[in-house]
Amino acid sequence: MNSVFRSLSNRNYRIWAIGALISNIGTWMQRTAQDWLVLTGLTHHNATAVGIVMALQFGPQLLLLPLTGYAADHFDRRKLIIATQFFSLLMALGLGLLTVTGLVQLWEVYLFAFGLGCAGAFDSPARQTFVAELVGEAGLPNAVALNSTSFHGARMIGPAVAGLMIADVGTGWAFLVNAASYLTVLTSLLLLRTGELHPTTRAIRKKGSFAEGFSYVASRPDLKTILLMMFLIGTFGLNFPIFISTMAVTVFHAGAGRYGLLSSILATGAVTGSLLAARRPKPSFSLVMAGAAFFGTGCALAAVMPNQFLFALALIMIGIAAQTFATNANSLVQLSTAPEMRGRVMAILLALAFGGTPLGAPIVGFVADHAGPRWALTIGAAAGLISALIALIYLQKLRPLRPVPAQCPENP
Repeated sequence: MNSVFRSLSNRNYRIWAIGALISNIGTWMQRTAQDWLVLTGLTHHNATAVGIVMALQFGPQLLLLPLTGYAADHFDRRKLIIATQFFSLLMALGLGLLTVTGLVQLWEVYLFAFGLGCAGAFDSPARQTFVAELVGEAGLPNAVALNSTSFHGARMIGPAVAGLMIADVGTGWAFLVNAASYLTVLTSLLLLRTGELHPTTRAIRKKGSFAEGFSYVASRPDLKTILLMMFLIGTFGLNFPIFISTMAVTVFHAGAGRYGLLSSILATGAVTGSLLAARRPKPSFSLVMAGAAFFGTGCALAAVMPNQFLFALALIMIGIAAQTFATNANSLVQLSTAPEMRGRVMAILLALAFGGTPLGAPIVGFVADHAGPRWALTIGAAAGLISALIALIYLQKLRPLRPVPAQCPENP
């Protein structure tokens, strides 16, 4: 097990991981409560409205792409993350106060979701690339996998706690708990020993820096393959709030507690997939392809399951597959990208993974409303299987991703 958790021997990473885990629990509580509030409190089981909330929360990843990648490569990442976390705290606090006082309206949820999305758009590439500064290049694959384990370990706890809290004291308190959880990650960032960080090469500010990341990716068929797969699965496959909430409410006729439990069961698979990735010394393109294929298969199985128990088993498979795909893809992209370009390339990857939600979530929500949630899951299945086919075609050309020297080519 030491090989799985080896990054935790690093003091800075250990402090960061503790704060991130608590904050992640709060994040998942907020997401669960937010979707439930929209689905059952502010609308009458309207999955399209849930899709709109997801679109507003993840759309800024794409909308602000040139700015977010530029910020991650040119500014102090620790200070940037402190700023985004503090703004997210204010957003969660505002929505929580409106909800507990009974004043919240649907358009306000949309507004706060967009605000959180803007903060997350700047936070995500900075946070992803900050991992290398915590543990160094050699420890990057393990640290990325442990970050994913933390995120989805929190997913096992957060939705279940949110479901109980919604039933006992109301939705708004989940938002307030999330606001408080941001204090832990802010504290961890302030406690880091900056002298023990591993600073990476900072990009030079020059004309054309905003577009340089796109030029770099355009010259790399390997990166383009991964990014296309990420776009398909992120846009049409990673719509779990819609899949699980609509299956729970309209197919299995379950309440908030059961919805939270199903979300946590999905997370057990995700944690398992992340821990398996943490055991491996390096990522591989074959595992990216396998993860996409099993993700598509898992969604197809979930779409036809006749009861909650079998549906939950399919969710475990989906969770393992999704993290096998995402963790290996994340590590491969970072290790194969020059350090001074990493923030911009990761911003593109995250924009495609989550920024496609404004397109995919409303479509999936519309299908769930008019054809049923089982057909919505079929869309996710198709996304995974098509992505696996794209990877297979690329592998047949024998051009796998490989780490590159820590120098940014003059003409990428």
